[in-house]
Amino acid sequence: MADQQHGSDRFPFQLLVAALVALPGSSLGAAAYLGLPSLGLPAWVLVLVYGAAIVGAAFILSWAAEAVQVDINAGLALALLALMAVLPEYAVDFVFTLKCGGAYQPDSSEVPEVCSLALANMTGANRVLVGVGWPLVVLVATLAVWQARRSGADETESASTHSGAVRLAPAMSVEVAFLGFATLYSLTLPLKGSLTLWDSLVFVAIFAGYAWRLTKMETTEPELLGVSRWVGTLDKRARRGWVIAMFAFAAGVILVAAEHFAESLVETGDQLGVSKFLLVQWVAPLASESPELIVACLYAWRLKAADSLGTLLSSKVNQWTLLVGGLPIIFALSALTTDGLPLDTEQRFELLITGAQSLFAIAILLDLQLTFRGALALLSLFSVQFLVSVLLSPQANRITIIALSVVYVGLAIWRFVRHRHKTADLVRNGAVTPLDQLADEPARD
Repeated sequence: MADQQHGSDRFPFQLLVAALVALPGSSLGAAAYLGLPSLGLPAWVLVLVYGAAIVGAAFILSWAAEAVQVDINAGLALALLALMAVLPEYAVDFVFTLKCGGAYQPDSSEVPEVCSLALANMTGANRVLVGVGWPLVVLVATLAVWQARRSGADETESASTHSGAVRLAPAMSVEVAFLGFATLYSLTLPLKGSLTLWDSLVFVAIFAGYAWRLTKMETTEPELLGVSRWVGTLDKRARRGWVIAMFAFAAGVILVAAEHFAESLVETGDQLGVSKFLLVQWVAPLASESPELIVACLYAWRLKAADSLGTLLSSKVNQWTLLVGGLPIIFALSALTTDGLPLDTEQRFELLITGAQSLFAIAILLDLQLTFRGALALLSLFSVQFLVSVLLSPQANRITIIALSVVYVGLAIWRFVRHRHKTADLVRNGAVTPLDQLADEPARD
């Protein structure tokens, strides 16, 4: 498609705006690495500046990953888009993990505080993605369908049903199945005292299997919008040059801004007397996840809710395999040890509820659709624990985590047993069935 077209559209101003938003934070970050004098800005201002740089870079990454669909198949492109969208999350987590490795003392029984921050950011981002991102797609898709009806437009291309559900194509069984494999293994993590290199091997192997399955998907013509359309309709040489340049620019911004964003966030918590753990768990993901959520909402509003939810689902697979698996490796390299990334009691609780939420989310997607009722359940249960963690004591939060984890797992098991035939079909289609044998149309009840 793209090779027969040329970039006749005007240069997209959104790309320029994103680059300009990223410029102040990346400049400050680069200056800090070079040892140049700082401007003496307050920590909370630096959080905003560095956070804005990460947001701008994440948008550029998303556009580049969408444009690359012209050259690779849709499944790999979706996985790449998801991977690029969560790259800021990787950067922040890896920064805290590197600091954990530097502070680690093998003979000490105490877990350095910075070690808990790495996992706090990862678990918080995972729960925000599922508990807020997925329901948000259903809400926006429902509003988009209503708007289409009112305007008399044809909504047959929408992935939203009249009941407010977002349906996924059968090929998305791959994402759901491999998320299930990772989630089942993740439920063993709260029983451990550390995340080990063996855990890394398992999670990376699951991700490798997922990526291998996606290579079997046929190449399809993408439907690009905005900046990604402008890049995708350039001739091959120019298109690939722009994609590489966008990837390199965004990755460079994240590289120089992520560490300082994390440091400024922790310093802000110290100055304001706010829990650093809560800031890292809930505020940091706002910077790393917001571009992805915005892009997903834009797709849902354009009646492409299946692509929207598919991207967020693929992001969850990336975070729950490659990101979790990467943390012990980064820790081992920074601490020069084969010991695992240490887990304190609080982090084991966080891993428990994150894994339990993930299991429930998979159970909801057994028939490859997220209904309004399922979205409401995800949002409601997430909101309960979020409010308790912010407003009540750590002890109350632990009790809530245990109670909600029991609810999540109980509801998931009930759905797996009740829909055991769908469960078997999902695993078979996701892991074994040739993708070209799956129907093109989204699955229906």
